[in-house]
Amino acid sequence: MRDFFTTKPRLLWMLLSGFFITNTLVAEFMGVKLFSLEKTLGFAEANWTILGQPNLNFTLTAGVLLWPAVFIMTDIINEYYGRKGVRILSFLTAGLILYGFVMLFFAMRLEPAEFWRTAHINPTWSPEQKAAAMSKVGDYNQAYNLVFGQSQWIIFGSLLAFLIGQLVDVNIFHRIKQATGEGRIWLRSTGSTLVSQLIDTFVVGIIALYYGLGFPLAQVIASCLMGYAYKGLVALLMTPVIYGIHGLIERYLGHDLAHEMKEAAAAR
Repeated sequence: MRDFFTTKPRLLWMLLSGFFITNTLVAEFMGVKLFSLEKTLGFAEANWTILGQPNLNFTLTAGVLLWPAVFIMTDIINEYYGRKGVRILSFLTAGLILYGFVMLFFAMRLEPAEFWRTAHINPTWSPEQKAAAMSKVGDYNQAYNLVFGQSQWIIFGSLLAFLIGQLVDVNIFHRIKQATGEGRIWLRSTGSTLVSQLIDTFVVGIIALYYGLGFPLAQVIASCLMGYAYKGLVALLMTPVIYGIHGLIERYLGHDLAHEMKEAAAAR
């Protein structure tokens, strides 16, 4: 049997796994920022009512910019390296995320240099200008800790949601592929992503918002539905991208090698 971790297949694995890990890590850390999708796009806020919860808008974490790429990489890796490849990469990435949070924990407890606390203030400014700057940004060290000091519930929820979502995605992907064969890439890729993102959204929402922050369950579910509406739409819109990446990989590997890799992946 051909060794799929040499030459072109190995280089492809390194590229896909590197892109997967980088996007996941960055999405986790940049996700501390919440933003208004409507205001960002220049639209009026939705102000929908769901489950009796009024004034619901598309308030999302900045991590949604990268999560679509993560799920696309999951399906591409699944296609060419099988369930084993995705599972190894998912557990490795979860471990790296946890490692990153541990390092941040220690970083936040480092004693800051005094000049850095107010490094954003120009020494030549007037007392009024300095006071205005402090009121906007405050102490750099305090701002650093506020941005990166996520609650343990949010960290636990995001890690658990990521792992469950990945494992669900990989299994649904292969079940659909077994039922439909090599065709209908859109069905197994987009279908598995829609289901896994639904689970991911509700797991992190219930753990972080309901158990962690104490929000009412109805409000959490309504907020999760709003978030999933956005994620589901993006998953559908990303379908042409999946076909484009498949096409690039097929040309890079060649038809015979690509077919051989997909057959081996289906058996893993």
